[in-house]
Amino acid sequence: MINVRKVKNGKRYDVRLRDPSGRLYTKSFSSKRDAETYEAKMLVEKTVGTWMDPRLGRVKLSEWSSKWMEQRVDLRPRTRELYSGLLSHHILPQLGRVELSKLSPTLVRTWYSKLLLENGPGASTAAKSYRLLRTIVQTAVADGILVRNPCQVDKAGVERADERPVPTIAELSNLADAIHPRMRLLVLLAAWCGLRRGELLGLCRSDIDLVEQSVRVDRAVVELANGERIVGSPKTDAGRRTVAIPPHLLPEVTSHLDKYVGEKPTALLFTGVKGGPLRLHVLQKAWVRAKEKTGLTKFHLHDLRHAGNTWAATTGASTKELMARMGHSSSAAAIRYQHASSNRDKAIAQALSALAISSEESLNVVSEPEI
Repeated sequence: MINVRKVKNGKRYDVRLRDPSGRLYTKSFSSKRDAETYEAKMLVEKTVGTWMDPRLGRVKLSEWSSKWMEQRVDLRPRTRELYSGLLSHHILPQLGRVELSKLSPTLVRTWYSKLLLENGPGASTAAKSYRLLRTIVQTAVADGILVRNPCQVDKAGVERADERPVPTIAELSNLADAIHPRMRLLVLLAAWCGLRRGELLGLCRSDIDLVEQSVRVDRAVVELANGERIVGSPKTDAGRRTVAIPPHLLPEVTSHLDKYVGEKPTALLFTGVKGGPLRLHVLQKAWVRAKEKTGLTKFHLHDLRHAGNTWAATTGASTKELMARMGHSSSAAAIRYQHASSNRDKAIAQALSALAISSEESLNVVSEPEI
């Protein structure tokens, strides 16, 4: 029902309704028409079962996102660090004070468009921020606080990463020669075995099997911004794998084990000069020096894994074989490495010509008249 009460500058129209549990709640309007419209809307929603308690939507996004983060006990440390950074730097400064019920598609679209400005964080960070906001708000929808997710910007969460350069085998050799000798094998394994940086830093002597010519991956190292080093399992079950080492690399592996690795099975494969774990900033500094020394400054360390997987694809490896070697549970990444390279395309063209010539020669032999 609607009650009218006098206020200093006129009248207020209070809509008094009961929620499905019987609790009384009130919402005030300055016009009778607005009050009647709201009352009718609430009655219809309760009738069809889409009613949402308007009081729940009054929680601010900052408070809701904080609770959301607390409840995500399964987040990996690096992911938690990433989400916290996106929230504190790109989401909450603009939207943190907004109540959930007042988050509209227009407001979200305006916020997202500002992230894409020239002085913004970049398209990749904008996409990550949008995906996180959409996920956080979707939980409010699942909890019955909102009817619909206001994150409705088409393809805003899609990251369009630039195609990374693939070093040649000669360039890989130059980079391996230029980096500190303790990290030479790390560079080679990253490329020829397609290992991730965290996987490389987690390797121990016992993970190398010289008889079977393989390296076992069952842990990965994550180093947080505060310097904390966390040793855990790979991201997915597919990340736990055994990768065959190309035979030409075995002398490098043996030499590294003899020079830089302790005798205990648990001895780390890659360490600093004092024998402790190889820290990320030390590795990065050595990598930058190697790039500058060789003039190959365009490459990232992760490009070595990209190169190795691309080379593996050109050998004719199937999608499933690439997935197993790369440690991916999805075929999407493996398929990306099966793209046609110019060199591979030339080889195919040459093979087609050889097929054509062989066919013509065969026809000529058959059609030759008998003497």
